[in-house]
Amino acid sequence: MSTSSTFRGLPVIPSEPLTTTSPRSIRKSFLAIEQSEGAGARVRRSIGTPQLRNLPPFLMLDHFSISPGAGFPDHPHRGQETITYLLSGAVDHEDFAGHKGTIEAGDLQFMTAGRGIVHAEMPRQNVDGSPNVGLQLWVDLPKELKMCEPRYRDLRASEIPTATADNGRVVVKVISGKALDVESLKELAYTPVWLLDFTIQPGGSVKQALPKGWTAFAYTLNGTTIFSSNGVSRPVNQYHNVVFEQDGDSIEASVEEGADGEARFILVAGMPFNQPIVQYGPFVVTNREEVVKAITDFQTRSNGFERAEGWESEIGKNMM
Repeated sequence: MSTSSTFRGLPVIPSEPLTTTSPRSIRKSFLAIEQSEGAGARVRRSIGTPQLRNLPPFLMLDHFSISPGAGFPDHPHRGQETITYLLSGAVDHEDFAGHKGTIEAGDLQFMTAGRGIVHAEMPRQNVDGSPNVGLQLWVDLPKELKMCEPRYRDLRASEIPTATADNGRVVVKVISGKALDVESLKELAYTPVWLLDFTIQPGGSVKQALPKGWTAFAYTLNGTTIFSSNGVSRPVNQYHNVVFEQDGDSIEASVEEGADGEARFILVAGMPFNQPIVQYGPFVVTNREEVVKAITDFQTRSNGFERAEGWESEIGKNMM
């Protein structure tokens, strides 16, 4: 897949020192309810719902489960980036520019839709018939980059550094950003975003620094995680989105000594933009006129959507 680009994102690691002196408190926490999406897929959507319409710069978070025969056939995007993190199975990707690829368990794909792209995302057939499970996060692009050329960057599981703490009871995959003095690979997305995958064993605890002023949330995948701030501790169960207050420089997380098993959560932080968010399905722009233009451009196959004329993905034909 192509990774070249004439643009460069803002720094992923801020220049000011990171500290853990003022842990953030929880603003809200809620269960992500499972629903249907695409063609036969099941998702737990937490960002992009009435509970949480958007959380700048984040537009949507889906925890998806795609069984064989289901998926996301040919569909367009404009004005955002998508980050797909596969937890199990494998998912194929194909777009109208001729890019094709597959991500497997532990891999990620960072896609910049920019001025326009049409693609399909379809699951592989697993031998045991199990579903393909992962997370997809939609991230806003700064206004000046919304009409940039599309691009991709894949990150393989083997490329992701890990860090440990608390005598091995805390392990974090540093997908993007910095944790426990370990830094990730750079320039995976234009919008500065941290993605950290934490697993905490019973009795383990961690203090994780965050860039000041950035939006931050956690999505709980397994077990019960305790988030603490200012002497208040709050246990959060599986499949919850935990939105943290903007004030503070870190989060504190732990698992009870006597817990039945480990807890796992994804911690996400991003630099918010001071710009309007106007979303119409897969098109994310900054005003209503741009929505109309995006729809017209897609329908007329122009201004970024020229290659959609007559194009059909091969992998999407599996749905026919």
